[in-house]
Amino acid sequence: MNTVHIVASLAVLEYLAFTVLVGRARMKSHVMAPSTTGDEAFNRAFRVQQNTLEQIVAFLPVLLIAGLYWPQAVVAGIGAVWLAGRLLYRQQYVKNPASRAPGFALTLLPTVVLTLMVLAGALLKA
Repeated sequence: MNTVHIVASLAVLEYLAFTVLVGRARMKSHVMAPSTTGDEAFNRAFRVQQNTLEQIVAFLPVLLIAGLYWPQAVVAGIGAVWLAGRLLYRQQYVKNPASRAPGFALTLLPTVVLTLMVLAGALLKA
């Protein structure tokens, strides 16, 4: 079983779920496309989805590359922290955007760690 690929797929599914939630918020708030602003609930859902898109662009490549150099269980475990961080980020941001920092940290830190692992793997295991 390739646990790194499972975590990568879960990250994409999490992003897609956030996208569906934006669609629901759009309908509930009557925000017609292409508008990207509306009531506060829609704005928060939209920002969570957009921030997740911004974060996943950095996360997925380093997750997959780190899996080439380091044990899958370690890399997948770090990736699972990213998944949990995104869920926490969404929960806190929707409730109160000022409380989003812990979820953001649990997203950023795994990406930084995986990036350093990729660099170390490329330099030391080449």
